[in-house]
Amino acid sequence: MSSPATPRTARTGGSPARRPARNRGEWTAAAAMPVARVAVDVPLPHLDRPFDYRVPSHLDDAAVPGVRVRVRFAGRMLDGYLLERVEDSAHGGKLAWVDKVVSAEPVLTPEVAGLARAVADRYAGVFADVLRLAIPARHARVESETPRERTVPEPAAPGRAGWETYPRGGALLDALAGGRAAHAVWQPVPGEDWAARLAEAAAACRTAGRSALLVVPDQRDVDRLHAACAAQLGDDAVVALSADLGPAERYRRWLAVRRGSVRVVVGTRSAAFAPLGELGLLAVWDDGDDSHSEPRAPYPQVRDVLVLRAHREGAAVLVAGFARTAEAQLLVESGWAQAVVADRATVRARAPRVTAIGESDTQLVRDPAARAARVPGVAFEAARTALAAGRPVLVQVPRSGYLPFLACASCREAARCRHCAGPLGLPRPGPGGARGDDGSSGLPSCRWCGRVETSFRCGNCASRRLRAGVIGAGRTAEELGRAFPGVPVRTSGGGVAVLDDVEAGPALVVATPGAEPVAEGGYGAALLLDGWAMLARPDLRVAEETLRRWFAAAAGVVPHGDGGRVVVVADSSIPTVQALVRWDPAWHAEGELAERAEVGFPPAVRMAAVEGPPAAVAEICDAVLDPDRDPPEGVELLGPVEIDPVERPGGTGPDRDDVRERGLLRVPRRSGRRLAAALHDAQALRTARKAPETVRVRLDPDEID
Repeated sequence: MSSPATPRTARTGGSPARRPARNRGEWTAAAAMPVARVAVDVPLPHLDRPFDYRVPSHLDDAAVPGVRVRVRFAGRMLDGYLLERVEDSAHGGKLAWVDKVVSAEPVLTPEVAGLARAVADRYAGVFADVLRLAIPARHARVESETPRERTVPEPAAPGRAGWETYPRGGALLDALAGGRAAHAVWQPVPGEDWAARLAEAAAACRTAGRSALLVVPDQRDVDRLHAACAAQLGDDAVVALSADLGPAERYRRWLAVRRGSVRVVVGTRSAAFAPLGELGLLAVWDDGDDSHSEPRAPYPQVRDVLVLRAHREGAAVLVAGFARTAEAQLLVESGWAQAVVADRATVRARAPRVTAIGESDTQLVRDPAARAARVPGVAFEAARTALAAGRPVLVQVPRSGYLPFLACASCREAARCRHCAGPLGLPRPGPGGARGDDGSSGLPSCRWCGRVETSFRCGNCASRRLRAGVIGAGRTAEELGRAFPGVPVRTSGGGVAVLDDVEAGPALVVATPGAEPVAEGGYGAALLLDGWAMLARPDLRVAEETLRRWFAAAAGVVPHGDGGRVVVVADSSIPTVQALVRWDPAWHAEGELAERAEVGFPPAVRMAAVEGPPAAVAEICDAVLDPDRDPPEGVELLGPVEIDPVERPGGTGPDRDDVRERGLLRVPRRSGRRLAAALHDAQALRTARKAPETVRVRLDPDEID
């Protein structure tokens, strides 16, 4: 046995083998391309740039572009991504070393890196924040696994019958099959199997040898679209990417995409960054759904991410949904995209009959059995006819819960708690619990502090009587069960499990917006209750969002020729209601965009919402408006105004230390890029001097109330 001090020799020669350097003092730089540009995981705007590091010779082979690395930054060991290797650095001082290559897997492709930079620039964000959205967390065990063999059949041309319902549908399929970068906004006809049509578009793209990326709002839509793509292309040809998979399985599937084993991806919003090469199609379903907006900085919207990606990679874009957003309408009116819609005769033949009943009308004609269910007589009759025909009936209720809030029965002023001024509501009665005359527990309680109100008196008119402000899904289901004895009542959403589908046959399905299950064979009728409550919300997009919810529910109803009825409880003179009655989402989107342009709101302009403590908001807004800093052309400040006041116990008003303000900065669309850059620079100035207050900056926010 040799002494520990005896050097080992190579098997093929007598010279000692070189011992790897164990400390940085012994490290030597790589012979070629010794400088690595690294995106360090630092979410600070003033450090939003790559940093140069030396690559040691023992990491030369592993340090390739795209790998995860560990580097020392400001005295701490941080994660990062190696962007590229170069010969020289512009940094005049001594470079630190790349300490470690975490994994030999190059997870950051040049295309995704470029897209992440473009998204950060558009939304006044930080590159590191976008990379967290784009690349899932590493699982070492998954990386070391042997990938399973995938049997992917040769892609075949899809059927054309479904798309030929639309005059431009066939041309869209031809463009995808020819590898051309078509841009389209598609409105399916009522009852359309939208998942099958998107799967056919992906199949046409695959026949051209290109990949397809399809993004949908939620897991139910992922499951439906994944099944359609698997039926069209084969199980191994497509993967689904969503947070519901769990970190290990999600990373396993993501690696299959990164390694080129799968060329079709279906997923939720983070899938917009999926590392697909040779992209041929980027599609988003229901682009107005708020699930497509990322709740983390820099708050990108899927539709805009896909449009940016299409510009960079020369891919086709398909924006689809039963409704049309103002942003999609802008794409059409600008000429960037073509509208793919059916002719009016086809739409009328496929649509159910829609009837609007105003709130005052609901008091005129009521079936005696409908009175207890607070359902207009017309709606009650439509439901009874559909149930008699053996079809389920969908009842859409805009609020979850039992009685979400109460109001004075005399003056209709919202009922408030005497202790904290919070809203009063009625909980669902428990088993065997006491009930009032209306079937409720009879004991209103505060939704903020929980105190039970035993002797209500209205502060406006001194009345002691209460009425329901909005009926929740739970209470509606209970009342309908009494109005239709013997008919099963099922609920979806609103605090209970969301149903994916319901079987054919008579049943009442009470669902909150977005939780409507698919009915086998279609619904016989849909009752859209409390439309006034949906339209009364103080939100920029309230009309657009309400119509989107209505179309999503009504699209599941059978055509009027088969007896399909939709009854919406809202004033028929409102344009949003008229768009549903006429089934004309394009007309509504055109008017919505025109109104936004008239008042100066997105997407007609670019707008930024700056929210935070008053001093911090003022500092950022002043920096953007500073004439010495070349402000964006046409920039205008709205506000700031106070938002989200925090009440002290007892309703004594907000604590000044907790007050938050919001300022709105808007510019013409041509100045949008400059506005984003100015906001980024303003935030960089604050983080450079370590300002303690947190400020949230959102470009083109979905909600402005």
